[in-house]
Amino acid sequence: MSNQKFEKIEAIKVTELDKILGKPFPVLNDGFVRVIDYMGTDESIVQAARVSYGKGTKQVQQDRGLIRYLMRHRHTTPFEMCEIKLHLRVPMDCWRQWIRHRTANINEYSTRYSIAIDAAQTTAKNEWRIQSKSNKQGSEGFADEKLGEELTLEELKLHDLSRNIYNKRIDLGIAREQARKDLPLATYTEAYWKIDLHNLLHFLELRMDKHAQYEIRKYSETIGYEIVKRWAPLAWEAFEDYRLGSREFSKLELDVLSSIIKNDTETGLKLAERAGWLETRKDGSLKQNLERIEFEEKAYRLSVKLPWRV
Repeated sequence: MSNQKFEKIEAIKVTELDKILGKPFPVLNDGFVRVIDYMGTDESIVQAARVSYGKGTKQVQQDRGLIRYLMRHRHTTPFEMCEIKLHLRVPMDCWRQWIRHRTANINEYSTRYSIAIDAAQTTAKNEWRIQSKSNKQGSEGFADEKLGEELTLEELKLHDLSRNIYNKRIDLGIAREQARKDLPLATYTEAYWKIDLHNLLHFLELRMDKHAQYEIRKYSETIGYEIVKRWAPLAWEAFEDYRLGSREFSKLELDVLSSIIKNDTETGLKLAERAGWLETRKDGSLKQNLERIEFEEKAYRLSVKLPWRV
């Protein structure tokens, strides 16, 4: 047998996360997120990157610099060394979007075996959103409160009716798997959701974006700011800087920007026109072009004036 000696390894604990284990953070009207268990932290990311059995360097700044480098250059595997298990209560329509991220281990509450959770997401009279004209899967602005009050009243009646019908079927002995079929998508479900930090950050990058649907965005913000920030603060800081708060530019976008910054407006306009950004309607206004609109948002953040918007 080998006489090689190994130092004793102790489980890495996070005091700030331990303080909230099992604590439900409320989301929407009756949803929540809470931490059930976790493995690893910033230190684990550093250990994995250095392939070290020790505790890495004793200087936080060195660990911070390494984690920021890994995030900046999209080195993913060190972040996969950290895992977390969450308990969620979420409306079924929101949950449908959630489980499209096929990078987690999931066990969901089953209404085949158990009575459906007696709770549904409700909408306040000032929360009814209007369909976006430019984005088929998004919304913009809100309906007026008078209309909202009518819609909220109808919603409550519908929820009560569907629940009463469900309860009647259960009382009559109808199988749970069939009795549930007319429950609204607003009905809450619960699940255990276990995921590694790399895939969790990818989920949060997409679902914390301002274009994400409001409901799943609220869950994502809760997970990010209330949980991940406590769990791996150095990784979270890097994530905010390099993913949440950053913007990527395509080669075309950089070429257009470079031309404009050099006061070579003619070249910038030619590049934009060649890309199909400047096609116009009969009235002379610019046609809808999502790529151009996204570029305009980035340019606005840089305080760059675009020649076709002068």
